Amino acid sequence: MLRSIQFLGSSSGFLFHRLKLHGNQSGLSFISISAAPSSRTPLIITSNTGRCFRQFRASSIRSESNLDGTSPSSSSTSSPTFRSTGSTRKINFCQLCGGSTKHEIPDGEEKERAICTLCGRIAYENPKMVVGCLIEHDNKILLCKRKIQPSYGLWTLPAGYMEIGESATEGAMRETWEEAGAKVQVLSPFAHLDIPLIGQTYIIFLAKMTTQHFSPGPESSECRLFALDDIPFDSLSFSSMLVTLNLYIEDIKVGKPKFHYGIINKRPGTSPSEIHAYTLDHHLRT
Repeated sequence: MLRSIQFLGSSSGFLFHRLKLHGNQSGLSFISISAAPSSRTPLIITSNTGRCFRQFRASSIRSESNLDGTSPSSSSTSSPTFRSTGSTRKINFCQLCGGSTKHEIPDGEEKERAICTLCGRIAYENPKMVVGCLIEHDNKILLCKRKIQPSYGLWTLPAGYMEIGESATEGAMRETWEEAGAKVQVLSPFAHLDIPLIGQTYIIFLAKMTTQHFSPGPESSECRLFALDDIPFDSLSFSSMLVTLNLYIEDIKVGKPKFHYGIINKRPGTSPSEIHAYTLDHHLRT
């Protein structure tokens, strides 16, 4: 459990080091790290244990030439540049003073930002954290039918954006109460899923109801317990829900739930309800 929580709290930049330090005791599969000399070859982390069933690739793009015009060397002082794949919204006015913004790359950075032309404030956009619960009750899973857009009328686990001032577990329990009218106890983290294209990170917890009561909240038209064979996979709201429920069912078939990390790469231009328009990359399980 402790290592799962440490894994949850680490950013992707620290993922490699954190997991590798635990070695075989963590049950994870990072065995070797290799990178070809070519500047365009991605970093590849491989496994000899079979526990990790996909290679983990992290794009590492180095500058084609140094400032003096020479080719880059293998010196340890050279640092990789990581390029994000997500899109950002256009910010035209400063949220602090209301001044107009210009869009430039600030000194010492590599990404274009909105910079206020009056006060100089730089607007940074960060991913949104979505937290929720996968609630087990009598071998069934609690789902809510959405009463709001996007994905109106489709089924989802109770989940939503985390609020300032609350922990991930507190946010997951709050969202469950708001959407399903259910009081729950969080048991363990189940899935950490990143969706870079839309700037979202999902953390889903396994949970159990502390009372038998549940009922739809303002954002739900219906709440229902589904046996695993009856889950409406053709009517789920988001790719994240499809991935989470598929992983859960796979785990149950072979024993018990594990902890999962993965990157959901959505196909650009698709709507949230096009739940099959994705690939699950860099999938790890403990």
